[in-house]
Amino acid sequence: MQEIRIHGRGGQGSVTLAQLIAGAAFEGSSWAQAFPAFGVERRGAPVEAYVRLDENRIRVRSQVTAPDYVIVQDTSLLDIVDVADGMSEEGLLLVNSTDSIEELGLDLDVEVKTIDATAIAREHLGVPIANTALMGAFAAATGLVEPDYAKAVVRKKFDEKIAEKNAAAIDAAVQEVSA
Repeated sequence: MQEIRIHGRGGQGSVTLAQLIAGAAFEGSSWAQAFPAFGVERRGAPVEAYVRLDENRIRVRSQVTAPDYVIVQDTSLLDIVDVADGMSEEGLLLVNSTDSIEELGLDLDVEVKTIDATAIAREHLGVPIANTALMGAFAAATGLVEPDYAKAVVRKKFDEKIAEKNAAAIDAAVQEVSA
């Protein structure tokens, strides 16, 4: 089983990102589970969302405490949340940032990748909602989700015009991470 923890702030689309990743995995015939954990339920408050992916039925219903992958939507959380808590040394931390790993001050025993998903979102969507760009980056970095399935899921979730903009953001993120 692969476990993913997403750190963001209320209103950034962390819960939607979890649902989209799970949906894309399901499109690829994996069992998938996505669910949020809220503290203070308000815009801007720290939020965690979780995803589990497996070839077999998932029976676990607890929060993800030992993630294989962590996605961070907002670097301001790095100062207040131990985003790498519980990760194994084989883990991958994907951070939405223009800063380098050194500039972020991340001295971790896991692989860290950064991508400016916000810029991709602004370019393709016209707004700084980076969740679909992060899904594309996650797909390219891990191979757990096929980009075509990711695009299929956004086409089911959003109306045609918005879906195509999100599909373009996925493609741009995949291209950037794959380069």
